[in-house]
Amino acid sequence: MINFNGTIQDSKSILSSNNRGFAYGDALFETIKTSYGKILFWEDHYFRLMASMRILRMEIPMHFNMEFLESEIKNTLAANGLTDASARVKLTVFRNEGGLYLPDTNDNSFIIDVKPLNSDFYLVSEDHYEVDLFKDYYISPSLLSTLKTNNKVLNVVGSIYAKENNLHNCLTLNTNKNVVEALNGNVFVVKGNVIKTAPLSDGCLKGIMRKQLIEIITEIPEYELIEESISAFELQKADEIFISNAIVGIQPVSKYRKKTFTSTVSKLLIQKLNVKIRLS
Repeated sequence: MINFNGTIQDSKSILSSNNRGFAYGDALFETIKTSYGKILFWEDHYFRLMASMRILRMEIPMHFNMEFLESEIKNTLAANGLTDASARVKLTVFRNEGGLYLPDTNDNSFIIDVKPLNSDFYLVSEDHYEVDLFKDYYISPSLLSTLKTNNKVLNVVGSIYAKENNLHNCLTLNTNKNVVEALNGNVFVVKGNVIKTAPLSDGCLKGIMRKQLIEIITEIPEYELIEESISAFELQKADEIFISNAIVGIQPVSKYRKKTFTSTVSKLLIQKLNVKIRLS
C-alpha cells in the first residue's frame, strides 16, 4: 500500500501517462530510513526537499510542513505493518499534470512508498566491494546536479555497466573529469589523516548521510575533513575509499582496479553514526 496525497491505496492505480515525473522527470524524491517508527535525520531530509522544491519552482502548500509529512510517513508505515521494523521510505513529490515542458501549474502531489529493511542499525560490510570509473557520460557541475530528481538516466546506465563488468558500483565523473560521487551515494577518500569528499560545486548530490559524516568527522581531532575536487589519480594512492547514503550508511570500497583498501575509518565512523542516532 502507498500513500497518495494522504490517502492509503493500492499502488497500481496511481500512474497516468500524463504524470510529469514520468513524462519529463519533473519530480523530486527523498530516500529515508526508518527504524521502529523513528524517521532518521528527518529534519535534514525535510529541509533538503523544501529547498529543492523552491529551486524547481514548485508551489509549497501551507500544510506541507514537517509535522504533516512526518505524520503521513508514519501512517504509511502503519498501513504496511512496518511501525515495529526498519524500512526504506521513498517520498516523491511531482508537479501536477498539465502542459508540455512548460507546466500549466506549479501545484504538486506526493507519493510515499515503503519497503522493509533487514538491518535495524548501520553496519560496515566486510564483503568484497569493487568499483571502477564510469566514463561513458559525465555529470554537469551545476546546482541541478546536487538535487535528488527523477532525472537519473546516468545512474541507470552506469548501474547496468557495473553489472556487465562484475562491479559492485561505479564512481562518476563531472565534465571537468573530477570524481564526483558513486552511482548511489557520495564518495569519501582517505589518505593519512585527511578525509576528502567532493564539494557541491562539482555537482555531487547534497546527500543527507554526507552531511552527517561531515559533522562527525569535523569533531574528530585526529582527522581533517576537506571538501575539494578529487582526481581519479588520487584513488590509486588512497588508503581507504567509502560510499555513503541514507539507507546503507557507509559502504567501504575494498578494491579499485589493482588497488585494495582498508576499512579502518569506515568502522570508526559507523560507530559514531550509530551513537549520534541513539542520542538524537
